[in-house]
Amino acid sequence: MRKDETVIVDTEIRHLAQQIEKLKRGQLCPKLFKKMRLQYGIYSIRGSATAYMARVRIPLGILRADQLDGLAQICDELIPARACHLTTRQDVQLYGIAHDRLPALFEMLARVELTSREASGNVVRNVTCCPWAGISTEEPFDITPYAEAVSTYLLRNPLTQLLPRKIKIAFEGCPTDHARTPIHDIGVVAALHNGERGFRIYAGGGLGPVPRGAQLIEPWTSAAWLLPTIEGILRIFERLGEREQRAKARLKFLVERMGWDKFQQAVLEERSLIWATQSGLMLWATASAEASPEPPSVRADPVVAQHDDPAIARWRATNVIAQKQAGYVSVIVRVPLGDITAAQLRGVARLMRERALSVRIMPTQNLLLRDVPGSHLRQVYEALERLGLARPSAGRLADVTRCPGADTCLSAITHPRGLAQALEDLCNDGLSALADEPIAVKISGCPNSCGHHLIADIGCFGMAVRQGSRTIPCYQLLLGGATQEGDARFGKRLVRVAARRTPEAIRRIVTLYAQERQPNENFQACVGRVGFAAFEQQVGDLTAITGDAAEADLGVDLGTTEPFTLDAGKGECAE
Repeated sequence: MRKDETVIVDTEIRHLAQQIEKLKRGQLCPKLFKKMRLQYGIYSIRGSATAYMARVRIPLGILRADQLDGLAQICDELIPARACHLTTRQDVQLYGIAHDRLPALFEMLARVELTSREASGNVVRNVTCCPWAGISTEEPFDITPYAEAVSTYLLRNPLTQLLPRKIKIAFEGCPTDHARTPIHDIGVVAALHNGERGFRIYAGGGLGPVPRGAQLIEPWTSAAWLLPTIEGILRIFERLGEREQRAKARLKFLVERMGWDKFQQAVLEERSLIWATQSGLMLWATASAEASPEPPSVRADPVVAQHDDPAIARWRATNVIAQKQAGYVSVIVRVPLGDITAAQLRGVARLMRERALSVRIMPTQNLLLRDVPGSHLRQVYEALERLGLARPSAGRLADVTRCPGADTCLSAITHPRGLAQALEDLCNDGLSALADEPIAVKISGCPNSCGHHLIADIGCFGMAVRQGSRTIPCYQLLLGGATQEGDARFGKRLVRVAARRTPEAIRRIVTLYAQERQPNENFQACVGRVGFAAFEQQVGDLTAITGDAAEADLGVDLGTTEPFTLDAGKGECAE
């Protein structure tokens, strides 16, 4: 951390501590404190007036070994569960931090150069990046330095402090859309033009109850114009975005209101003005990106030791991917339910040091261990196995993505953790033969799509249905969601089923796919060929809720034992 950054961070920590003391003495309005803490990435959690959730920004999802150790220490000292949660935006979330321990949290984060600053609020959120950047066999060049420059430039930037609504930015270097650029406010994709580095920049995407796909600003943008273009989008949004109706305040709605042609023209005109008056900081950020190309590398098959052990062979088949660096592979560390303990964090840090590895958080809530010598795979597997992290099926049916839901979120309806655990159990007993199928299942506790249900092969979002005197926790199932560069296909609604019937519904859907698919036919293609109605018919009998005594268990959500009550309110993500 640079000296000037250290001064800023120290000032922020002192200021937060002072405001907490004022709040205790009744000298600070709780509403003002709420606005301030949200800017610091601190959220209220369900069921507690004195404990909070902190979202820690992990720029590009990149974590050093000492930062993993720092997060482990925080989990041990400040978090009741001694664990943290990995998010779909490559952040880390920490739950249950006591009110008066917030300054201690910031101090502990600062020691390892992390912050929760601007991880929430009407700001530019954590800049995300393809976890394969720099090691992909597909990429034209490594986008990492460009994404880092943008992230550094926008954090604490005065322009981004009071936007009409949050802005999410993602960078992708591969033809495969790992970063999900079409669902972001701004998506940046690496592209060469006559051998020159540049990008295709998209704007106006987003999920939630009214999803939209991002659109292309221009056919190609040179690297020198990357920051001016992004700042141009932000300035137009800051100036013209909706500030009264929160439900219509995202960038996608400004694009709709203006019309794409008018919005595009405004951005390009604003970009020219920015270029004519660019600041020293912008010049530094652009230069730092252009001066940091990745070293040349040669594509070669890694030297991978073969193993007779079936468990290692299966893990290698689903979790190990060749890098473009000769003799090296990357390993997906599957983190079940996205939750990782302090002991596991320390274990991964130790493995990084012992084997000179790097790590990134993935949008699938897993970790990607990079630069693993192919000949060291057995040792890496054994180390991960001791940590309980050598699970196969990464990116497959058994690897379910989920948001925290009603366990902590104020606006959630259901508990996705319970459904995710039920599906994990089902893939161990019942669907074990299909656990490694490349089918993406994603779960959200409400329509807001924090679990990315809209872009999953099989998506689920929580809802509640009134049945007589009871309220039944349910999931709306969707089929056919996906993204590729320039195209977001949102899942089509299939049926609504009670939460406790949802594992069975998914079992039937996957079983029908296995029965009907043709050789090498993926899930989406099979649904398109067989027809949506066939899958709907397969689960149709699960949709009825009659209120019979035999259905008494339907009033209890998965992962809980208490009768379901609908107490979802306004989440602070909407503040």
